[in-house]
Amino acid sequence: MPRLRRHAHGFTLVEVLVALAIMAVLAALTWRGIDGMTRSQEVSQAALERTTRLGTVLQQWERDLQAVQQGAGVPALAFDGATLRLTRTADSGLQLVAWSLRDGALWRWASAPLTRSADIQEQWFRSQQLLGDEPGTLRVLGEVGQMQVYFYRNNAWTNAQSAGDQDDTDNPNPPSGNPVTPQPPAGGASGPAAAPVSASEALPAGVRLQLSFSTGQLTRDVLLSGQGY
Repeated sequence: MPRLRRHAHGFTLVEVLVALAIMAVLAALTWRGIDGMTRSQEVSQAALERTTRLGTVLQQWERDLQAVQQGAGVPALAFDGATLRLTRTADSGLQLVAWSLRDGALWRWASAPLTRSADIQEQWFRSQQLLGDEPGTLRVLGEVGQMQVYFYRNNAWTNAQSAGDQDDTDNPNPPSGNPVTPQPPAGGASGPAAAPVSASEALPAGVRLQLSFSTGQLTRDVLLSGQGY
């Protein structure tokens, strides 16, 4: 009997091309999925870092305000529309701290601890001419569009730039002696930035901070130590 020849059947060129096309589509879909997951993870990580940084900044803001100290011959708390300046207790004296909005970012400057009234008054006036490269200056938060501060006085939130009460009745630490109006140091600040501000103004009961971002607005209220609503 004649033997039947068995022919081995392989893939045709068309079948190979179709299989390669299918694998290419699957690889592209898989890559897009991995890329999407990576981007989503990066966005989530960036949002977490921003939230963490914002929390740290607000904690420092609250610590500064709760450590405000009067009686140094300069305003204990003052806001000029762009910068909040305050005197606060430190480990070995008093510190001048300035929170300012500049170039779309929030900056914090803190002086070295001071013990002499003359040094405190000099640093207070120099803090009105900060350039951003002074020792003790930090860029603490970026992408800030606007900064507004309000003081809680007479059972209402008021613009921090408006004149406050001069009566020290509710002030737990009134400055001793006659009210002091700080004078600019010789050769120091001059002009509108160095306009004298009364150092006897009573502290508000609370401070409200409003920061505007491209994604919305943040409001933080802080009750000053020893004060009450």
